Amino acid sequence: QVRLVESGGGLVQAGGSLRLSCATSGFAFSLRTIGWYRQAPGKQRDLVARINNGGSTNYADSVKGRFTISRDDGKNMVSLQMNSLKPEDTAMYYCNVYSESRATALYSWGKGTLVTVSS
Repeated sequence: QVRLVESGGGLVQAGGSLRLSCATSGFAFSLRTIGWYRQAPGKQRDLVARINNGGSTNYADSVKGRFTISRDDGKNMVSLQMNSLKPEDTAMYYCNVYSESRATALYSWGKGTLVTVSS
């Protein structure tokens, strides 16, 4: 059974930082591309960053230069360091396996972690 458990969200002022973590189990973590997604109220869920099994990363233009995704294959965990946060980063954040062939998330979503950035 696949489990995706996000943590680390909170309330932060604009310009501040947060570090999100995602603990996973139930699949071959070290072999998969993992993505961080976010969904703001009333909007669709979007991919903001992903990291493949070789450590190569890709970021949405809106977070490039501010967010850093990393992975720990020994712990089956992925993290998202978010710096220079902006009010528009306010959203629920989720992790999931990213299917390279389908360009979509592969598994059911976890509960997510809420990030709120005040101006």
